Amino acid sequence: MRLTLRIWRQRGPEQPGAMTAYEIDGISPEMSFLEMLDTLNEELILRGEEPVAFDHDCREGICGACGMVINGQAHGPERTTTCQLHMRHFSDGDTIDVEPWRAAAFPVVKDLVVDRSAFDRIIGSGGFISAPTGSAPDAHATPVPKPVADTAFEHAECIGCGACVAACPNGSAMLFTSAKVVHLNVLPQGQPERESRVLDMVGAMDEEGFGGCTNTGECAVACPKGIPLQSISMMNREFLRASVKGGGRNRG
Repeated sequence: MRLTLRIWRQRGPEQPGAMTAYEIDGISPEMSFLEMLDTLNEELILRGEEPVAFDHDCREGICGACGMVINGQAHGPERTTTCQLHMRHFSDGDTIDVEPWRAAAFPVVKDLVVDRSAFDRIIGSGGFISAPTGSAPDAHATPVPKPVADTAFEHAECIGCGACVAACPNGSAMLFTSAKVVHLNVLPQGQPERESRVLDMVGAMDEEGFGGCTNTGECAVACPKGIPLQSISMMNREFLRASVKGGGRNRG
């Protein structure tokens, strides 16, 4: 396959960026999108040019490190992570635009790399259970109904890639935050911090500069793990309940 790539190049967060065109040939349809970028970078290095910076780690659709906007879509045309997107979904002669996540809370570090540490700070504000667990409990010592376990597992699948924020016209992190809140709040182990968790995590999300949710639903469509849109309404109910009962740790 012969392709034209138009890639966002930006040397640093304070420097201006621009789309730069590259021609690349010999791309196999069985290559992943990241392998195609690796091939481009090898050619750039051989020509004495600076390679394109992009995030990646496991390349198995698990870690959430990879993430870029491909032809205007978060992670590209398939509902999967960028590392699991293969070149067979493109055609010979295509022009492909590749850009970083676009959100005020995700500043560009370099080229396609953005700073997603805002997600870490949201999790750090309440996305955990602090009660001592002691030794490993006996099986079934804490009964969890299957529907509850299914809901917790469904939301625990969130890998924090940021596609929901990139796809949202408001740059909202509501789907990400709701996945982390609901995952723990539905389980019996998460009940002691149920109120403080949702208040603190929503508060941290707002402080990071993410936009508000207007229910466009683009986040759920872009999510490679299929986090459902109704998780946002579940978190909103949790937030209302907690607001009535009392404040979180950071609210006196």
